[in-house]
Amino acid sequence: MNNIRFSDESLALVQKMIRRYPEGRQKSALIPILHIAQAEFDGWLSPAVMDYVASLLNIQPVEVYEVASFYSMFNLKPVGKCVIEVCRTSSCWLLGAEDVIRHLEKKLNVTVGGTTNDGMFTLKSVECLGSCGTAPMMQVGADYYENLTLDKVDTLVEGFKSSGKRKSYTDKPEPRTI
Repeated sequence: MNNIRFSDESLALVQKMIRRYPEGRQKSALIPILHIAQAEFDGWLSPAVMDYVASLLNIQPVEVYEVASFYSMFNLKPVGKCVIEVCRTSSCWLLGAEDVIRHLEKKLNVTVGGTTNDGMFTLKSVECLGSCGTAPMMQVGADYYENLTLDKVDTLVEGFKSSGKRKSYTDKPEPRTI
């Protein structure tokens, strides 16, 4: 854990978040701090990173592991720069999410849960992302992509490839268009 440390900027933000809560209630800052940690440490939360977060919050490591393993937005193993999360629950499933997933598996030559050989993409299927009226949809970092068609998916994937940037939950979301 000695080599795991937030940048000065991130540490200042973490400390600011912790101060929002009364003494003994600092665990309330856990989820946003995990987002910062995941963004800073290559898109995933290693046991050492989770131990570091626990030490900052003065809580037991198992308390961090419980939260990180519960939510699909936290990655507990290395992932690609671009994590594509396709919603697979009712509305999305009825309107073609399975077709989107199969298309992405073929296009990226990867199965759900896997990462492409070049380390660019990880494909996940997830539970409801709360955009049922615009199904099928997927989330990449902080951005929702809705009313998907296979052509729209192809265009998005090409855009992600050409940017080459890591997309994270801490990025400012792109402006939404309808």
